[in-house]
Amino acid sequence: MMRIPKLFVPAITPFKADLSIDSDRFVINCKALLDDGADGLAPFGTTSEANSLSVAERIDLLDTLIDAGVAPQRLIPGTGCAALPDSIALTKHAVSRGVLGTLALPPFYYKGVPEQGLIDSFSAIIDAVGDSRLKIYLYHIPQMTGVPITLTLIEGLLAKHPGVFVGLKDSSGNWDNTHAVIKAFPELDTFSASEALIPQNVAAGGAGCISASANVNARNIVALMRALGKPEESAIAAGVTEVRKIFESLPLIPAIKSATAKRHNDAAYAIVRPPFVQLADTHAAQIARAVELASAGGR
Repeated sequence: MMRIPKLFVPAITPFKADLSIDSDRFVINCKALLDDGADGLAPFGTTSEANSLSVAERIDLLDTLIDAGVAPQRLIPGTGCAALPDSIALTKHAVSRGVLGTLALPPFYYKGVPEQGLIDSFSAIIDAVGDSRLKIYLYHIPQMTGVPITLTLIEGLLAKHPGVFVGLKDSSGNWDNTHAVIKAFPELDTFSASEALIPQNVAAGGAGCISASANVNARNIVALMRALGKPEESAIAAGVTEVRKIFESLPLIPAIKSATAKRHNDAAYAIVRPPFVQLADTHAAQIARAVELASAGGR
């Protein structure tokens, strides 16, 4: 089944010099990404430094974004935490604000737990939220969590909670895994985390992309989606892949924030929370090249 592909941007979280949340810059950047043509935003994931934010910060920032006029149906906020009560609080709040869905990491501190324990954890969230509006997108990023979202886990969750789990973001970088999910569960909206995989993803029946570098290159990624199957596809694909490779050669999150700062001509966007370290000036030429490439096409 061919879907109309969509792009959701895992928007960065700006900080002030004292490392507190900079909500004004957050809203400005999020609106700019939507103006770039993104279908929506997936804040409070890995690129957003979500696990360096408190539950209260994430709740307040989601409220700020929606109250600033961003439609909640364009949002898939991350709500998965190591602690079950935190996941419940974030999920319950997000659903109360009418979001499209929530992006859910598995509980990730304890490794090697039985899959039944993961099913029990997700079930506890669903039961505690108790709202038929809840739609969950699973977040598979095993290189960070150490807890994979396997095919058997997905099968168990769909069987126990029909209609609740609606999609998956595969950030493993393993196309064979993404393809296996699409093939096994065609009813799910399965997103790749790299725009370089958009042609394969869409051809196989996937839903599109949730990519860190879309913070800088959303226009060209959207242009690629619109060009699939057309003569211009290969040239646009080469351009977005070149931008992606620049970021993959650098510390990803500091590099994305540095490029966002250059894009806005505002150095404050480059601030990161420890344990990240702001990108060194020695990489300025690479960041300038990425921003230049992103600005040159897709407009």
